[in-house]
Amino acid sequence: MSQHPRKFARVKPAGLVSRQAKIITDPRAPVIVCTLVDYSPGGACVDLGGQVKIPDRFELLHVNTKKRCRVAWKRGTKVGVVF
Repeated sequence: MSQHPRKFARVKPAGLVSRQAKIITDPRAPVIVCTLVDYSPGGACVDLGGQVKIPDRFELLHVNTKKRCRVAWKRGTKVGVVF
């Protein structure tokens, strides 16, 4: 879980994970590899591992599942998204 205080209540419980995921910003752009830190049915937290800029909307690919995401918050290398 994030070390930062939440400003919203979870709709459903999240599960801690530490698996590789991919961010697809554009079909013609290179895929961004990230680490999936926290995952729930309504959103996720990903760690970009560096200073990578991503748009406010993108697709997250994890275990053959593709989710359309919207950035909810950014803190350092971590990004919280909602599906």
